[in-house]
Amino acid sequence: MNLTAASHRIPLNDGNSIPVIGLGTYSDPYTKSLETCLASVKTAIDVGYRHFDGAYLYRNEHEVGQAIREKIAEGKVKREDIFYCGKLWATDLFPELVRPTLERTLQQLKLDYVDLYIIEIPMGFKPGNEVYPRDKNGKWAYCRADLCATWEALEACKDAGLVKSLGVSNFNRRQLESILNKPGLKYKPVSNQVECHPYFTQPKLLKFCQQHDIIIVAFSPLGTCRNPRWVNVSSPPLLEDTYLNSVAKKYSKTAAQVALRFNIQRGVVVIPKSFNSERIKENFQIFDFSLTEEEMTNIEALNKNIRFVELLMWRDHPDYPFFDEY
Repeated sequence: MNLTAASHRIPLNDGNSIPVIGLGTYSDPYTKSLETCLASVKTAIDVGYRHFDGAYLYRNEHEVGQAIREKIAEGKVKREDIFYCGKLWATDLFPELVRPTLERTLQQLKLDYVDLYIIEIPMGFKPGNEVYPRDKNGKWAYCRADLCATWEALEACKDAGLVKSLGVSNFNRRQLESILNKPGLKYKPVSNQVECHPYFTQPKLLKFCQQHDIIIVAFSPLGTCRNPRWVNVSSPPLLEDTYLNSVAKKYSKTAAQVALRFNIQRGVVVIPKSFNSERIKENFQIFDFSLTEEEMTNIEALNKNIRFVELLMWRDHPDYPFFDEY
Protein backbone atom coordinates (compact mmCIF):
# COMPACT_ATOMS: atom_id res chain seq x y z
CA MET A 1 0.00 0.00 0.00
CA ASN A 2 1.89 3.04 -1.25
CA LEU A 3 -0.61 5.84 -1.51
CA THR A 4 -0.02 9.54 -1.82
CA ALA A 5 -2.26 12.11 -0.19
CA ALA A 6 -3.20 13.28 -3.66
CA SER A 7 -4.69 9.87 -4.46
CA HIS A 8 -5.84 9.02 -0.95
CA ARG A 9 -8.91 11.19 -0.46
CA ILE A 10 -12.15 10.60 1.39
CA PRO A 11 -15.46 11.40 -0.34
CA LEU A 12 -17.58 14.12 1.24
CA ASN A 13 -21.37 14.07 1.39
CA ASP A 14 -21.65 16.86 -1.21
CA GLY A 15 -19.71 15.10 -3.98
CA ASN A 16 -16.35 16.69 -3.22
CA SER A 17 -13.46 14.91 -1.50
CA ILE A 18 -10.83 15.70 1.14
CA PRO A 19 -7.19 14.50 1.36
CA VAL A 20 -6.71 12.31 4.44
CA ILE A 21 -3.72 14.31 5.69
CA GLY A 22 -3.28 18.04 5.76
CA LEU A 23 -0.85 20.56 7.19
CA GLY A 24 -2.13 22.62 10.10
CA THR A 25 -0.93 26.20 9.71
CA TYR A 26 -1.73 27.69 13.13
CA SER A 27 1.31 29.58 14.33
CA ASP A 28 2.14 31.60 17.40
CA PRO A 29 3.15 35.02 16.02
CA TYR A 30 5.54 35.45 18.94
CA THR A 31 7.59 32.40 18.01
CA LYS A 32 7.04 31.78 14.29
CA SER A 33 7.73 34.29 11.55
CA LEU A 34 5.48 34.65 8.53
CA GLU A 35 8.46 33.71 6.35
CA THR A 36 8.61 30.38 8.22
CA CYS A 37 4.96 29.74 7.39
CA LEU A 38 5.55 30.57 3.71
CA ALA A 39 8.54 28.22 3.48
CA SER A 40 6.74 25.42 5.35
CA VAL A 41 3.72 25.40 3.04
CA LYS A 42 6.00 25.32 0.00
CA THR A 43 7.97 22.44 1.54
CA ALA A 44 4.74 20.60 2.28
CA ILE A 45 3.54 20.92 -1.33
CA ASP A 46 6.88 19.58 -2.55
CA VAL A 47 6.56 16.65 -0.13
CA GLY A 48 3.07 15.81 -1.41
CA TYR A 49 0.61 17.57 0.90
CA ARG A 50 -2.43 18.95 -0.89
CA HIS A 51 -4.60 19.84 2.12
CA PHE A 52 -3.95 22.99 4.16
CA ASP A 53 -5.89 23.93 7.26
CA GLY A 54 -5.91 27.67 7.91
CA ALA A 55 -7.90 30.50 9.41
CA TYR A 56 -8.04 34.27 9.26
CA LEU A 57 -7.43 34.13 13.02
CA TYR A 58 -3.95 32.69 12.39
CA ARG A 59 -2.88 35.95 10.72
CA ASN A 60 -0.94 34.13 8.01
CA GLU A 61 -3.45 33.47 5.22
CA HIS A 62 -1.55 35.88 2.96
CA GLU A 63 1.59 33.73 3.29
CA VAL A 64 -0.27 30.43 2.86
CA GLY A 65 -1.95 31.80 -0.26
CA GLN A 66 1.35 33.10 -1.61
CA ALA A 67 2.99 29.68 -1.17
CA ILE A 68 0.10 27.95 -2.95
CA ARG A 69 0.13 30.48 -5.80
CA GLU A 70 3.91 30.23 -6.24
CA LYS A 71 3.70 26.44 -6.51
CA ILE A 72 0.87 26.74 -9.03
CA ALA A 73 3.00 29.19 -11.05
CA GLU A 74 5.91 26.71 -10.95
CA GLY A 75 3.64 24.04 -12.41
CA LYS A 76 4.08 21.85 -9.32
CA VAL A 77 0.31 21.76 -8.67
CA LYS A 78 -2.94 23.02 -10.13
CA ARG A 79 -5.49 24.94 -8.08
CA GLU A 80 -7.88 22.00 -8.22
CA ASP A 81 -5.21 19.79 -6.60
CA ILE A 82 -5.16 21.98 -3.49
CA PHE A 83 -7.70 21.69 -0.67
CA TYR A 84 -7.78 24.78 1.55
CA CYS A 85 -9.91 24.98 4.69
CA GLY A 86 -10.72 28.41 6.10
CA LYS A 87 -12.63 29.27 9.27
CA LEU A 88 -15.37 31.66 10.37
CA TRP A 89 -14.40 33.07 13.76
CA ALA A 90 -16.67 33.61 16.76
CA THR A 91 -17.00 37.38 16.25
CA ASP A 92 -18.42 36.91 12.74
CA LEU A 93 -21.33 34.54 13.31
CA PHE A 94 -24.13 37.03 12.57
CA PRO A 95 -25.48 36.23 9.08
CA GLU A 96 -24.68 39.65 7.61
CA LEU A 97 -21.00 39.21 8.54
CA VAL A 98 -20.49 35.78 7.00
CA ARG A 99 -19.94 36.62 3.34
CA PRO A 100 -17.75 39.71 3.97
CA THR A 101 -15.61 37.62 6.33
CA LEU A 102 -15.17 34.86 3.75
CA GLU A 103 -14.38 37.45 1.08
CA ARG A 104 -11.70 38.90 3.37
CA THR A 105 -10.10 35.46 3.57
CA LEU A 106 -10.21 35.13 -0.23
CA GLN A 107 -8.55 38.54 -0.54
CA GLN A 108 -5.80 37.45 1.85
CA LEU A 109 -5.25 34.18 -0.02
CA LYS A 110 -5.70 35.82 -3.45
CA LEU A 111 -7.77 32.79 -4.46
CA ASP A 112 -11.20 32.67 -6.07
CA TYR A 113 -12.66 30.13 -3.67
CA VAL A 114 -11.85 27.97 -0.66
CA ASP A 115 -12.52 24.25 -0.67
CA LEU A 116 -13.97 24.09 2.85
CA TYR A 117 -15.21 26.84 5.16
CA ILE A 118 -16.12 25.96 8.72
CA ILE A 119 -17.59 27.59 11.82
CA GLU A 120 -14.53 27.55 14.10
CA ILE A 121 -16.35 27.33 17.44
CA PRO A 122 -20.07 27.23 18.27
CA MET A 123 -19.72 30.13 20.73
CA GLY A 124 -20.51 33.69 19.65
CA PHE A 125 -18.39 36.67 20.70
CA LYS A 126 -19.26 40.35 20.36
CA PRO A 127 -18.69 41.44 16.74
CA GLY A 128 -16.01 44.04 16.12
CA ASN A 129 -12.34 44.49 15.43
CA GLU A 130 -11.19 42.61 18.52
CA VAL A 131 -10.92 38.85 17.91
CA TYR A 132 -10.97 38.21 21.68
CA PRO A 133 -13.33 40.96 22.83
CA ARG A 134 -13.74 41.90 26.48
CA ASP A 135 -16.17 44.27 28.19
CA LYS A 136 -15.23 47.33 30.27
CA ASN A 137 -14.71 45.08 33.29
CA GLY A 138 -12.26 42.86 31.46
CA LYS A 139 -14.68 39.95 31.12
CA TRP A 140 -15.17 38.10 27.85
CA ALA A 141 -17.75 39.84 25.67
CA TYR A 142 -20.02 37.00 24.62
CA CYS A 143 -23.10 37.05 22.46
CA ARG A 144 -25.62 34.38 21.53
CA ALA A 145 -25.50 33.48 17.86
CA ASP A 146 -28.25 31.69 15.95
CA LEU A 147 -26.06 29.03 14.36
CA CYS A 148 -28.86 27.98 12.01
CA ALA A 149 -29.00 31.52 10.62
CA THR A 150 -25.19 31.49 10.33
CA TRP A 151 -25.47 28.23 8.42
CA GLU A 152 -27.99 29.69 5.97
CA ALA A 153 -25.54 32.53 5.25
CA LEU A 154 -22.83 29.94 4.61
CA GLU A 155 -25.14 28.06 2.23
CA ALA A 156 -25.56 31.30 0.27
CA CYS A 157 -21.75 31.57 0.01
CA LYS A 158 -21.62 28.06 -1.43
CA ASP A 159 -24.34 28.93 -3.93
CA ALA A 160 -22.29 31.99 -4.92
CA GLY A 161 -19.27 29.78 -5.70
CA LEU A 162 -17.06 31.24 -2.95
CA VAL A 163 -16.70 27.88 -1.19
CA LYS A 164 -17.08 24.27 -2.33
CA SER A 165 -17.94 22.57 0.99
CA LEU A 166 -19.24 23.65 4.40
CA GLY A 167 -18.44 22.30 7.84
CA VAL A 168 -18.12 23.00 11.54
CA SER A 169 -15.56 22.67 14.30
CA ASN A 170 -15.75 21.91 18.02
CA PHE A 171 -19.48 21.12 17.76
CA ASN A 172 -20.97 18.54 20.09
CA ARG A 173 -23.71 16.18 19.00
CA ARG A 174 -26.52 18.47 20.13
CA GLN A 175 -25.07 21.42 18.25
CA LEU A 176 -24.61 19.30 15.12
CA GLU A 177 -28.21 18.11 15.37
CA SER A 178 -29.43 21.71 15.47
CA ILE A 179 -27.96 22.17 11.98
CA LEU A 180 -28.99 18.74 10.67
CA ASN A 181 -32.58 19.24 11.85
CA LYS A 182 -32.86 22.82 10.58
CA PRO A 183 -36.01 23.33 8.50
CA GLY A 184 -35.07 23.89 4.87
CA LEU A 185 -31.51 22.61 5.26
CA LYS A 186 -29.85 22.87 1.85
CA TYR A 187 -26.36 21.49 2.54
CA LYS A 188 -25.34 19.20 5.38
CA PRO A 189 -22.04 19.84 7.14
CA VAL A 190 -19.41 17.68 5.43
CA SER A 191 -17.06 17.69 8.42
CA ASN A 192 -16.63 18.40 12.12
CA GLN A 193 -13.10 19.40 13.07
CA VAL A 194 -12.38 18.31 16.64
CA GLU A 195 -9.53 17.18 18.85
CA CYS A 196 -8.90 13.49 18.22
CA HIS A 197 -5.91 11.25 19.01
CA PRO A 198 -5.19 7.92 20.77
CA TYR A 199 -5.73 9.46 24.22
CA PHE A 200 -9.00 11.07 23.06
CA THR A 201 -10.50 8.81 20.43
CA GLN A 202 -14.01 10.37 20.41
CA PRO A 203 -15.77 7.02 19.73
CA LYS A 204 -19.34 8.26 20.30
CA LEU A 205 -18.94 11.47 18.32
CA LEU A 206 -17.18 9.56 15.54
CA LYS A 207 -20.03 7.03 15.36
CA PHE A 208 -22.66 9.78 15.33
CA CYS A 209 -20.86 11.66 12.56
CA GLN A 210 -20.41 8.48 10.50
CA GLN A 211 -24.13 7.77 10.80
CA HIS A 212 -24.79 11.21 9.28
CA ASP A 213 -22.06 10.98 6.62
CA ILE A 214 -19.97 13.68 8.32
CA ILE A 215 -16.18 13.33 8.33
CA ILE A 216 -14.21 13.90 11.54
CA VAL A 217 -11.13 16.05 10.91
CA ALA A 218 -8.67 15.63 13.79
CA PHE A 219 -6.79 18.63 15.08
CA SER A 220 -4.02 17.99 17.60
CA PRO A 221 -3.72 14.39 16.27
CA LEU A 222 -0.30 14.15 17.96
CA GLY A 223 -1.29 15.82 21.20
CA THR A 224 -0.44 19.53 21.30
CA CYS A 225 2.32 22.07 21.66
CA ARG A 226 1.40 22.16 25.36
CA ASN A 227 0.95 25.92 25.45
CA PRO A 228 -0.40 26.57 28.98
CA ARG A 229 -2.61 29.41 27.70
CA TRP A 230 -4.75 26.84 25.86
CA VAL A 231 -3.74 23.39 26.98
CA ASN A 232 -4.07 21.13 30.01
CA VAL A 233 -0.32 20.65 30.53
CA SER A 234 -0.85 18.22 33.41
CA SER A 235 -1.97 15.60 30.88
CA PRO A 236 0.59 12.96 29.84
CA PRO A 237 2.49 13.55 26.57
CA LEU A 238 0.92 11.32 23.92
CA LEU A 239 4.10 10.65 21.96
CA GLU A 240 5.84 9.17 25.01
CA ASP A 241 3.27 6.39 25.22
CA THR A 242 4.95 2.99 25.66
CA TYR A 243 2.61 1.05 23.38
CA LEU A 244 2.71 3.58 20.54
CA ASN A 245 6.48 3.47 20.67
CA SER A 246 6.57 -0.34 20.68
CA VAL A 247 4.39 -0.45 17.55
CA ALA A 248 6.54 2.26 15.98
CA LYS A 249 9.66 0.19 16.57
CA LYS A 250 8.07 -2.82 14.84
CA TYR A 251 7.46 -0.81 11.65
CA SER A 252 10.62 1.35 11.88
CA LYS A 253 8.35 4.35 12.29
CA THR A 254 7.83 6.99 14.98
CA ALA A 255 5.08 7.18 17.59
CA ALA A 256 3.76 10.22 15.69
CA GLN A 257 3.47 8.24 12.46
CA VAL A 258 1.64 5.44 14.26
CA ALA A 259 -0.79 7.90 15.86
CA LEU A 260 -1.54 9.47 12.46
CA ARG A 261 -1.92 6.08 10.76
CA PHE A 262 -4.33 4.98 13.50
CA ASN A 263 -6.70 7.84 12.75
CA ILE A 264 -6.66 7.58 8.97
CA GLN A 265 -7.41 3.86 9.20
CA ARG A 266 -10.54 4.82 11.18
CA GLY A 267 -11.61 7.17 8.40
CA VAL A 268 -10.52 10.26 10.33
CA VAL A 269 -8.68 13.04 8.48
CA VAL A 270 -5.56 14.33 10.26
CA ILE A 271 -4.05 17.82 10.14
CA PRO A 272 -0.77 17.70 12.11
CA LYS A 273 0.81 21.12 12.56
CA SER A 274 4.53 21.62 12.07
CA PHE A 275 6.86 24.25 10.67
CA ASN A 276 9.84 21.90 10.93
CA SER A 277 10.71 20.60 7.45
CA GLU A 278 11.87 17.19 8.69
CA ARG A 279 8.68 16.70 10.74
CA ILE A 280 6.55 17.83 7.81
CA LYS A 281 8.18 15.10 5.71
CA GLU A 282 8.00 12.51 8.49
CA ASN A 283 4.30 13.12 9.20
CA PHE A 284 3.52 12.46 5.54
CA GLN A 285 5.28 9.08 5.49
CA ILE A 286 2.27 7.09 6.69
CA PHE A 287 1.14 5.44 3.46
CA ASP A 288 3.71 2.64 3.31
CA PHE A 289 2.50 0.57 6.28
CA SER A 290 -0.78 -0.58 7.85
CA LEU A 291 -1.68 -1.32 11.44
CA THR A 292 -3.19 -4.74 12.14
CA GLU A 293 -6.69 -5.15 13.52
CA GLU A 294 -5.19 -6.11 16.89
CA GLU A 295 -2.96 -3.03 16.93
CA MET A 296 -5.90 -0.80 16.07
CA THR A 297 -7.91 -2.32 18.94
CA ASN A 298 -5.01 -1.89 21.35
CA ILE A 299 -4.49 1.75 20.36
CA GLU A 300 -8.23 2.41 20.75
CA ALA A 301 -7.86 0.99 24.28
CA LEU A 302 -5.32 3.72 25.09
CA ASN A 303 -8.21 6.20 25.18
CA LYS A 304 -8.15 8.16 28.45
CA ASN A 305 -10.86 10.67 27.47
CA ILE A 306 -8.21 13.35 27.92
CA ARG A 307 -8.99 16.57 26.12
CA PHE A 308 -5.82 18.62 25.78
CA VAL A 309 -7.55 21.68 24.29
CA GLU A 310 -10.28 22.35 26.82
CA LEU A 311 -10.91 26.08 26.15
CA LEU A 312 -11.69 26.40 29.85
CA MET A 313 -11.36 30.20 29.72
CA TRP A 314 -14.73 30.18 27.92
CA ARG A 315 -16.46 27.51 30.00
CA ASP A 316 -18.99 30.07 31.28
CA HIS A 317 -20.22 30.73 27.73
CA PRO A 318 -23.84 29.50 27.42
CA ASP A 319 -22.87 27.56 24.27
CA TYR A 320 -19.64 26.03 25.62
CA PRO A 321 -19.59 22.66 23.80
CA PHE A 322 -17.58 20.39 26.09
CA PHE A 323 -19.91 19.87 29.05
CA ASP A 324 -21.94 17.39 26.98
CA GLU A 325 -20.64 13.81 26.91
CA TYR A 326 -20.01 14.19 23.17
